[in-house]
Amino acid sequence: MAAEFIKLYEENPDERKIKKIVDVLRQGGVIIYPTDTIYGLGCDIFDTRAVDRVCQIKGVKRQKSNFSFICHDLSHIAEYTKALDNATFKLMKNALPGPFTFILRASSKVPKLITAKKKTVGIRVPDNSIPRTIVERLGNPIITTSIHDEDEILEYSTDPELIYEKFKNQVDIVIDGGYGKNVASTVVDCTESEPVILREGVGILE
Repeated sequence: MAAEFIKLYEENPDERKIKKIVDVLRQGGVIIYPTDTIYGLGCDIFDTRAVDRVCQIKGVKRQKSNFSFICHDLSHIAEYTKALDNATFKLMKNALPGPFTFILRASSKVPKLITAKKKTVGIRVPDNSIPRTIVERLGNPIITTSIHDEDEILEYSTDPELIYEKFKNQVDIVIDGGYGKNVASTVVDCTESEPVILREGVGILE
C-alpha cells in the first residue's frame, strides 16, 4: 500500500494530522519529514522493527548504523545524555533549536540498537516545529537520517513530491512541509573538553 502524503504548515501544524502521524509511529510506522535542513527518514527510537525498516531503506546494517535522533527541547535531551557540563549546556542553549547535530555521551535510556556498541549519540532539535511537535506528542525521540538523491548534482532530495514518488512504497507517511534545503546540519562533537566540528553544514556556531 502506498504511503500517505500529508501536507503540514510549519507555522501552525494541524493537530489532527499530527495525531494521525503519531498514531502511525506508535504502530511501528516509518515516516519522511521536513527539518530545518534536509528531509529526514525516521521512526520511534524504541521500536526495534521500525528501526530495522529504516536500516533496510538506507541499506545499512543495524550494527553499523549511525543514526541521530530528534528531541523536542533541551530538557528532553537531558534524559538521553550523561550530565552536560556548563560550557556544553550553554553552547547548546544558544544553538538550539537550530541546524546542528550534537554528539554527546549517551545515557542508559538510549536503546542499544541506536548506540550500536558506541557510548555516544547524535541529537538534534531542529528549528522546525513539525518534527518537534511530532516528537513532543509521541513522547519519544524519532530517528533522523538523511535521504540521499541519486542525482549527481544534488546530494539530497529537496522536493517533497519527488521524495514521495521515490519512497511511497517503502514508508508509511511522507510529510510535505515545503521544499527542503540541500545542505545537512553541522555536526559538533561535545564528548571531549572542547567542542569539535566534525562536519560543516548549515549551522554556524557562535
